[in-house]
Amino acid sequence: MSEESAKKTYELLLSGYIGQGDVVEKFESTLKKHFSNKNVVTTNSATSAEHLVLHMLKKPSDNIKSYYGVAFAESHWDGMSLGDEILTTPLTCTATNWPILANGFNIKWVDVDPNTCNMDLDDLERKITHKTKAIMLVHWGGYPIDLDRLNEIQTKAKTLYGIKPVIIEDCAHAFGSTYKGTKIGSHGNVCTFSFQAIKHLTSGDGGCIVFPYENQAKRAKILRWYGIDRNSNRKDFRCEDDILEYGFKFHMNDINATIGLNNYQSVIDNIIPKHISNATFYNEELKNIPGLTLLENKSDRQSSYWIYTIKVERQQDFMNKMKECGIMVSRVHERNDIHSCVKKYRIDLPNLNSLVKEMICIPVGWWVTPEDRQYIVDCIRGGW
Repeated sequence: MSEESAKKTYELLLSGYIGQGDVVEKFESTLKKHFSNKNVVTTNSATSAEHLVLHMLKKPSDNIKSYYGVAFAESHWDGMSLGDEILTTPLTCTATNWPILANGFNIKWVDVDPNTCNMDLDDLERKITHKTKAIMLVHWGGYPIDLDRLNEIQTKAKTLYGIKPVIIEDCAHAFGSTYKGTKIGSHGNVCTFSFQAIKHLTSGDGGCIVFPYENQAKRAKILRWYGIDRNSNRKDFRCEDDILEYGFKFHMNDINATIGLNNYQSVIDNIIPKHISNATFYNEELKNIPGLTLLENKSDRQSSYWIYTIKVERQQDFMNKMKECGIMVSRVHERNDIHSCVKKYRIDLPNLNSLVKEMICIPVGWWVTPEDRQYIVDCIRGGW
């Protein structure tokens, strides 16, 4: 966290107002410029962002359609019903998938590409049916999935089944990543981001949604505050007008917005470049090491490297060696499909079965100095 962020947060705490106010608006304005998109809505967490997006996918009533205007139809959100199917990745934080269950939808697992840890798009294409209403993906570690291929699959589904599945990009790992020169979050899909404590850009806790359509952002802003339109001209500012549809307490407050707003420039200028610098070093220095495989790194996309994942033979031996060297390593996220609460959705995922026995993440963060990363490489080169 930047010193400026700590200073401004202290000032805010003494200001007399810490709820959702002007600072949230300023933070959202900064994010709108970052994504070159005016349809940005902050939330109190990425989990809330996921939950809100999925709630908005539900089939709307006629009065809701009427209130938000004809643009609702233009957004191609056909509307989902309880029990409808979402294709999703099991290799992610549970925050990606539990909101699917909370909204009453069914999960259908897609296998993982062992070269990227992202969703296997070949398996996705095989598994899309007339029941598929949405696709939930993650840019693992910040490495962008092939969005062009994904859009082709989406269009093909529309041709085959008459339904264009909504693509939801979980970008919790990918703030600052680019695909073909354009920032992740700016490719026309619904995107959610995390500003949790350990992410590139932190607001202490928080998240945001980037929408392709203005009417979606308008509705989300109302739903994140119980369904109350805070911009309406009420006679009594504390007494709400009629509430058209119930909402949630998912808004960000000025404390979190102050932290995020005053961290932003440091993240762009210092934090992300250091992650990329460390990863670039590893990409070169860890080549051709027996028992170690690097992940895909195509030139048309740039990961912001929230984490750096490699594949190793004898995973536990590798972890033991790193522990002896005083280096913290981890798989970061447990595969979601093994948990009891999703037992009924369990299917065979051969790529993932193999991958979890090999994948491991090594330190890549802004705190890793040139001396640190050389030490890490030397320890790995020493064998395990």
